[in-house]
Amino acid sequence: MSDISTVSVRTTDAGIHTLGPKPRRAPRRGSGSPARAITSTIARRALQTLILLFGVTVISFALVRVTPGDPARLLLPVDATAAQVRAMQQTMGLDQPLVVQYLQYVGNVLHGDLGYSYTYQESVSTLIGQALPMTALLGLVGIALSLCVSVPLGMTAGIRRGTVWDTVSMLFALLGQSVSAVWLSVGLVLVFAVKLHWLPTAGSAGPQYLILPAICVAAQDYALTTRMLRSGMIGALQEDFIMAARARGIRRTRIYGSYALKNAVLPLITVVGSQIGMVLAGSLVIETAFNWPGIGLLLSHAITSRDFQVIQSVLLVSGFIYAICALVVDVLYTVIDRRIAFQ
Repeated sequence: MSDISTVSVRTTDAGIHTLGPKPRRAPRRGSGSPARAITSTIARRALQTLILLFGVTVISFALVRVTPGDPARLLLPVDATAAQVRAMQQTMGLDQPLVVQYLQYVGNVLHGDLGYSYTYQESVSTLIGQALPMTALLGLVGIALSLCVSVPLGMTAGIRRGTVWDTVSMLFALLGQSVSAVWLSVGLVLVFAVKLHWLPTAGSAGPQYLILPAICVAAQDYALTTRMLRSGMIGALQEDFIMAARARGIRRTRIYGSYALKNAVLPLITVVGSQIGMVLAGSLVIETAFNWPGIGLLLSHAITSRDFQVIQSVLLVSGFIYAICALVVDVLYTVIDRRIAFQ
């Protein structure tokens, strides 16, 4: 005899009542535990990060080896003999086959050893550890300055669409997107350092040295952020719940700040997250122009001197930082909007 809890009365189109098993309810999509979803996503992202880092090591290793010039000869005097060059190649491990060199490098990285720089006569881990905080300081200050400019501009342009405020905001954003970092760096130095003598030209001896490079970092980022926030605000203000909030007589400041901005900020998270990843990975042009001792300047000097250990390690660390920022963005999406489930 069937269990009474497993049957139910059903009515057919002809009005006949029949007994049959209860239809099983299909599991809802995304109804699993949020913690389990986040854990599975982090594990999947970690696997993708490992694949990405493997590709970075292969590409950086190949690029350094195929470029013309012998790193061992560059480290020696001009009148060095062939025997001295061969001895330096043996010391640097360049006399081994390329496959052996790559496997040795990967093995050292897995043990936490990023190699030794013969140019700086210091461990690469120490060099990156000294440069990374300076790049983080420059990047975070630049991103913060960019958000201070782009958020008011983007919100104003989205709220007052088609007005003079919208036109001025978009022109300002277009100007920032059109100016290159090289031209802006030179222009700021000429005006504020050479002509007006308000700020120093280059270095990192005090807070005043951070102003000009931070402005350059912000100028690279605020244009895209402004345009993305404007588009998000325009789309959010056309939603039904915004119309209902206006009909209920809710204050405009609350509608714009609490309701519309919360929905418009979702696409902005991806943009800002990628910008943070790129800035923390090193702004080579800006740091070189202002002689800011960060990852970008370290990479620039390594490329000039063919210091392949530093080049490989900087690219590896940069790829890891960018992958971590992408993972944080994915997690923040679910925290801000719980309707978004991990797929």
